[in-house]
Amino acid sequence: MMDVPSSDSPPVAPVVAMVGAGQLARMTHQAAIALGQNLRVLANASDEPAAQVTPNVVIGSHTNLEDLRRVAAGANALTFDHEHVPTELLEKLVAEGVHVVPPPHALVHAQDKLLMRQRLQALDVAVPRYTSIESRDDLAALDAFAGRADAPLVVKAVRGGYDGRGVRMARDLADARDIARDFLADGVAVLVEERVKLRRELSALVARSPFGQGAAWPVVETVQRDGICVQVIAPAPALPEDTAAVAQRLALRLAAELCVVGVLAVELFETVDGVLVVNELAMRPHNSGHWTMDGSRTSQFEQHLRAVLDYPLGDTDAIVPVTVMANVLGATQPPAMTLDERLHHLFARMPDARVHLYGKAERSGRKVGHINFLGADLADVTKLRGRAELAAHWLSHGQWMDGWDPHGKADHDAPEASPARSGEERRT
Repeated sequence: MMDVPSSDSPPVAPVVAMVGAGQLARMTHQAAIALGQNLRVLANASDEPAAQVTPNVVIGSHTNLEDLRRVAAGANALTFDHEHVPTELLEKLVAEGVHVVPPPHALVHAQDKLLMRQRLQALDVAVPRYTSIESRDDLAALDAFAGRADAPLVVKAVRGGYDGRGVRMARDLADARDIARDFLADGVAVLVEERVKLRRELSALVARSPFGQGAAWPVVETVQRDGICVQVIAPAPALPEDTAAVAQRLALRLAAELCVVGVLAVELFETVDGVLVVNELAMRPHNSGHWTMDGSRTSQFEQHLRAVLDYPLGDTDAIVPVTVMANVLGATQPPAMTLDERLHHLFARMPDARVHLYGKAERSGRKVGHINFLGADLADVTKLRGRAELAAHWLSHGQWMDGWDPHGKADHDAPEASPARSGEERRT
């Protein structure tokens, strides 16, 4: 006789394990709840953003094979909040039968900037001109490259950089040499690139399932300040439909060529000549996709879970004509007013703000949350960007940039700051 589960038995749900317990894992867990799941995370400490909210936490390090085995044990899929897991450890897990998604041979293109550049070139995809420096003996090649590039230089760590870390703008050739020496002294190989003459930065976000189903969200514009994304506008304003389609097809093609499973973000430069150049790849939910939590039929976090579990992918259509996302970055000096009190005042002035906080301690420049604003008309972009900038600055600093008095008469039509032009904020 077959054993029949009793009506009191808990439902059996698939288990997804995620290496890392930052805000991306926290928001992935939120999506998992709606699917009847809870996300298992590998956290360095119990107070990390995802570890605060999921009951399924393994404390350990992403550089320790035994800890990786513990978080992967019995899971249907092992995926990532960040790309910093050593490739050789992931290959060992795959050899032991762990379903790692994206697989190591795909993920390495998001981990290693030189490998990524070489693979994209082999696929005839436009990238900035570059040269690699793996030892001090290679520094002499900088002079020749600088002459060929005839442009300001960007010096990048081949591995380990994110949010502007590991990326430095060289003032001149001598400065580029000094920066390269610093990276080499830390045991990190170096990539030196031309600084592209760009109109703006874009991001093409897609998802791919194990058997090749793909889905693409609208292409967005990202606004950078000091190497950190401060705003995302979805869809990218005034982007020709054919250019947007080219970007989406490119991202879907790269997802297939690299065997990505899950979400893939292709960060792009739109040059002054209208050419699309690939800057970076990320194989996980991405900051440029946070707008999807409120502005799309399927968020990037739910979609990532669907992809790694090989569910049919969700609808990626936008639900409003325009969404603006603003990151909330920690102030140099955290304000005396608590974050909760700042949230009260924000909602009193802007009840339509969609706030997502990460449970992180406030530190200068640290991403502690984001805010989404939804617009009913494409003509709302400038106003929406101004409101998003006001709101993010208020949550960060406890000060209204336009001098609005939170204790005075509520005036929802008060003048609002105009967003800084992206060309002045941009950093490659």
